[in-house]
Amino acid sequence: MQFYLNGYKPGDPFVAEPHPALSERPAGLPDTADVVIIGAGPAGLLLAAQLAEFPEIHTVLVDRRDGPLEVGQADGVACRTVEIFEAFGLADRLIHEGYQVNEVTFWRPDPADGASITRTGRVEDVEDDLSEMPHMIVNQARMLTYLREHMRRSATRAEPFHGLHAGDVQVDASAEHPVAVTLQHVEGAEPTGETSTINARYVVGCDGSRSATRQAIGRSLEGDATNQVWGVLDVLAVTDFPDIRLKSVINSREGGILVIPREGGHLVRLYIELDNDRDAEMLRNRSVTPEKLAAVANRILHPYTLDVQHVGWWAVYEVGQRLCDRFDDVPDEADDDRLPRVFIAGDACHTHSAKAGQGMNVSMADAWNLGWKLATVLRGTSRPEVLRTYSEERQQVAQELIDFDREFAALFSARPDGQDADPARFQRYFREQGRFTAGVAVRYEPSVLTALPAHQDLADGFRIGTRLHSAPVVRLADAKPMHLGHAARADGAWRAYVFADRAHPGGSGSRFRALTGFLAAENSPIARFTPPGAEPDSVIDVRAVLQQGHRDVTVADLPPVLLPRKGPFGLVDYEKVFCPDPAADIFELRGVDRERGAVVLVRPDQYVANVLPLDAHQELVEFLRGSLVEAGRST
Repeated sequence: MQFYLNGYKPGDPFVAEPHPALSERPAGLPDTADVVIIGAGPAGLLLAAQLAEFPEIHTVLVDRRDGPLEVGQADGVACRTVEIFEAFGLADRLIHEGYQVNEVTFWRPDPADGASITRTGRVEDVEDDLSEMPHMIVNQARMLTYLREHMRRSATRAEPFHGLHAGDVQVDASAEHPVAVTLQHVEGAEPTGETSTINARYVVGCDGSRSATRQAIGRSLEGDATNQVWGVLDVLAVTDFPDIRLKSVINSREGGILVIPREGGHLVRLYIELDNDRDAEMLRNRSVTPEKLAAVANRILHPYTLDVQHVGWWAVYEVGQRLCDRFDDVPDEADDDRLPRVFIAGDACHTHSAKAGQGMNVSMADAWNLGWKLATVLRGTSRPEVLRTYSEERQQVAQELIDFDREFAALFSARPDGQDADPARFQRYFREQGRFTAGVAVRYEPSVLTALPAHQDLADGFRIGTRLHSAPVVRLADAKPMHLGHAARADGAWRAYVFADRAHPGGSGSRFRALTGFLAAENSPIARFTPPGAEPDSVIDVRAVLQQGHRDVTVADLPPVLLPRKGPFGLVDYEKVFCPDPAADIFELRGVDRERGAVVLVRPDQYVANVLPLDAHQELVEFLRGSLVEAGRST
């Protein structure tokens, strides 16, 4: 992370200076806002953290709880989510505190004694080079704490407003702030009788599966329950089960358990299948207790035992897969001029089982997809039409998740003595679906934000529509080994990664040199789409990867566009250019054409938008014109 751009100041450099607009905003609940976010769960807080990067945008986050979540709920953090947290500067903390999932074991009935279980398989949790980030386990409450603290350190000094329940959402398209949110004040679960109203430009409902926002815009969750009930226990326990510190999938004649070791070296989470016959009485009477769940766990684990010493959190839930057909308030029959004003994200628009570990992860991905679009539309650099792509892109992802979860849950709960009792079947499925559970299988369809793959052969490892698959590089200016993807922050900027051709970057025959010359010209996309007075990399951040080693090129060989001057002192940014890591050449790892080079254009949420030849100057401009606003022109 770079700092001191505006002058050296003592103290914590990761705490931003308060934005001047804060002095004009009320200390309490305002009457108007640019964005109102309803719900401070994973989706709501990730969205608020993204919008906090834009202090000129007035964002209000409300939640019906009396205070922050302290324990329980989701805990699996997919590789892709850790990549997202890296963009906020939070990945190191998450990895340091959490439990890293390295391997998974599989247990089935012992062929010699069907009443007992035996290990039948052991696999790596994440395949090699799937992501530079690991699969982590961290309590959801801690994840939310990281995001709240990030907001407090931002120039907005943002904090959630607690004890507020969204009772109604109304849209008046003719108003300057067209969305009116009526908020009921609550203490505990009880309304106090007091209400407030905020008028906003946009509203996002991240208010869970019983979302009032969803109901207000006429959407509904469609789908079915599976008649499967599971208990969840976070416990400190003494056990002779040998894989208690490994993620373990257990399927015995008595039911199933998913063992998830937790952070701290001792805590463990157990997802425990409750049988509709054996456990019918406590399910019917709603008399489930932690002690009864522990008894079911011991029944399934036989011949091993689990002696629970302390329960940190527990819950019971029914598996179901439900989905909305749209994630915004645009009617299905609306014409092309109708733009969304109200959105839903996370559990408000899709619900599924917890066993695949996707709920929190997909919800946060929803929020980041929407967050940068809202932010750039509100600051006037993106066309409002890009907001339509949120529902188009994320509804498709959610449908894929529902389909996956339905099959995953069925295989997990399949009885080991049934006709499909192949001990290796679930293990094979687990490995085959590893890209999906890691969160890196998402691929967005062509749109104003995602091009057709006309030049994909130039960089086959950076697939258009998928997230940028990072790789090791060495930063030229200071010889720092790092990952290319870690150079990007959650700042709403597009990235143009210019992979150079073989020629020396200063040579007359270099396509790279010709492109960087164009990018410095008056008709370049940087000049066209960067507002007057803004930093030169605030809308389009140009970075380069050379083919030469970092000792074979110097900063003096670089063109001015890769040494932009920034801030009030016109300081030079030296961190735009990289060279291959000798041990893992990014050109080979990601299939970049060495002769021709390539431009890999990446959206602010790290998804590859286009791959272009180095000499496709006008094609680059025309593609960006579909989503960006030309400087000096309003939308």
